[in-house]
Amino acid sequence: MANLIKILLLLFLMKGNFFGQNLNEKKLLKEYSSEQEPSKRFLKLYNLAKFYQINNYSKADSIRKSLLNLSYGSSDSARYLSKVFDAEVDLLNGDKELYFSKVIDLQSFISQFPSQAIKIDIYQRLADYHLYHREMDEANYYLKDALKLSKRLRNNKEISKTYRLLSQSYMIKNMKDSANYYTLECIQFARRSANKKVLSEAFNNQATVFNYFGQIELSASKNLSALQLANEEGDYAKIAKYSINIGEAQLAIQNYKDAEFYFLNAIETALKIKDKRTVALAQIDLGIVYKIKKEYQKALENQRKALKLLLPYNDYEGLGNAHNTIGDIYREQKEFSKALSNYNKALVYFESSSNKEKIATVYHNVGYVFEKQGKYANALNYLNRSVDIRSQYGYKSSVYPTYQTISDVYFKTGNQILAYKYLKMYASYSDSARTIESTKNIAELSELYRSEQRDRDNLLKTDSLERQRQKIALNTSLLENSELKSNLQAYIILGFVVLMLLAGIIGFYRWNQTKIKSQQQQAEMNQTLLRAQMNPHFVFNAMSVIQSYIYDNDTKNSSKFLVNFSKLMRLILENSSKESIPIKTEFEILDKYLNIQKMRFEDRFEYKITVDEVLYEEEAVIPPMITQPFIENAIEHGRLHLIEDGFINIHFFKEGSMLRITVKDNGVGRKGSEINKKSSEHKSMALKITKDRIDNLNKKYRSDGFLQIEDYDKIKETGTKVLISIPYRIENQI
Repeated sequence: MANLIKILLLLFLMKGNFFGQNLNEKKLLKEYSSEQEPSKRFLKLYNLAKFYQINNYSKADSIRKSLLNLSYGSSDSARYLSKVFDAEVDLLNGDKELYFSKVIDLQSFISQFPSQAIKIDIYQRLADYHLYHREMDEANYYLKDALKLSKRLRNNKEISKTYRLLSQSYMIKNMKDSANYYTLECIQFARRSANKKVLSEAFNNQATVFNYFGQIELSASKNLSALQLANEEGDYAKIAKYSINIGEAQLAIQNYKDAEFYFLNAIETALKIKDKRTVALAQIDLGIVYKIKKEYQKALENQRKALKLLLPYNDYEGLGNAHNTIGDIYREQKEFSKALSNYNKALVYFESSSNKEKIATVYHNVGYVFEKQGKYANALNYLNRSVDIRSQYGYKSSVYPTYQTISDVYFKTGNQILAYKYLKMYASYSDSARTIESTKNIAELSELYRSEQRDRDNLLKTDSLERQRQKIALNTSLLENSELKSNLQAYIILGFVVLMLLAGIIGFYRWNQTKIKSQQQQAEMNQTLLRAQMNPHFVFNAMSVIQSYIYDNDTKNSSKFLVNFSKLMRLILENSSKESIPIKTEFEILDKYLNIQKMRFEDRFEYKITVDEVLYEEEAVIPPMITQPFIENAIEHGRLHLIEDGFINIHFFKEGSMLRITVKDNGVGRKGSEINKKSSEHKSMALKITKDRIDNLNKKYRSDGFLQIEDYDKIKETGTKVLISIPYRIENQI
């Protein structure tokens, strides 16, 4: 009875909390609508925006443009607040790169404000930027100034936050004692601030440090303390975040039941504030639980739901985690080609976010797949790369499973000495007794938080079981009274025969489709590898151009170049892994790529992209970047940037049931570029991969596409003309 009263009281308080939020929203909207004076009107809208930042992420995202527009006619302080809010919404959406790019823009405000509080905020954000990029000296430089100003103001909240960032700095440098010292300082000043939100962040930070150094039990304990404070404050964002952290600790010690509970709690809480990104992150972890329980279909469904939610955002780490988990699921089902394909996608995302620990994880997974396939040399290559990264960057507690896999490889290749060496290194870390003890202690701590929720779940389960019993009784009664009962056995036998025939037909069809898909995936992975080879050189050259503009103080061109470059990178990341994209998207990618190359080489060549209007009208689609290798060859290896009046003309048009693409340039031509051996090898690779892609399209759509290359000026043997013919497809056919 006492527990029932507690549950009813909790539900009443939650309902009252939502009711209070609705009243606050209506009040803030009314105040904003009725205010006419510009500066006051901005403050009213800012208050509403901060309310949405806590209670409704979707509305926070929708209001930021209005806040920025309103700030332009107001003070410098208003512009600063609006820019910070705009950046923080990007962070909520998981787009760390965009968030940090906006943080860098805040540096200009340091000299504009006498306010030390604003300077502290900017210093902390800049330090966080450098920590993200593992630039420790720069981070500590800003933290030193932030700490000095915070202590001068005696602002315990900001002192606590600065110590929190300092502890993360020493954690990344793998200096355990210093990291723990600053976490304690962070908690001490958080307590002095008498602010429960600050204290919950301090406990969560301490949990992060404990987890980093492999102290999972202590990490879970501190996160439970943080979760309790977040519950008391009704801070749904932190409740969801800390629930995921605790769930991941439960996963680490193989307590899957509790892990599932906390991930579901995170999803339920995040939905209350329309935080789709956190919902997706919890679904990724929930899918891992189902994978471990061998419920593979449910595991894949959760990953696909997560990908669908994350795609609108630029959350590279979330997308990488989803693809990595999908790879794990396929790996367990021994579908190794699908596993490697998803690991490759995960690697692209993790490299974009520069997350070394995640990159090491993917390398381990790829090595594990190669070991299972018997490709031992490839396996050792990837496993050793994983060990090197984790040893270099301080993720040493995660390296031991890789030692075990390396030991397995050496054992299977007959190298017993090295097999024993790595097995011994793995065994030095493995301590099952300690794991069991940690499991027990964490379970006891979790019980403090879950006691009330369990009673409520039991009530719901009792009702659900009763309904199931009634449904079973009804179905049994219907079956007993059915006239078909006497013929049931015959129908079952007949149905079984029919199903066997259908299964044989479907099995043959799927085998054939799987063979085609496998060939297509191989071509796509090769295409990804080619782009991976091209992109570092392209990015490096682009950065050099930006640097030269900066040295020349050419802000107009540097800004224009940087905008085009960032948009191009986003388009490539969003679309390069897809089978087909709209023709207008392909046009946009090529236009931005050529525009950047043209700026890079100081307008030494011209380009023209022509798309027949019918392709837009019929919403034609095309394999992404199928022409890019030939355009790159024209510029880089055809020396188009060194000749006078150079040009590249690209034409997309429909001819019968085929989509034709021509790429023409007046460079040195095939004969002239053959002098460069590296160029020839690169072109040969591009040529083979493109032919493979066209062959796979021909098999899939039963067409007769082709690739044809000839000299543009056949007499002088200069220039190049490329003709690509592929099946014509429109969007609703995909």
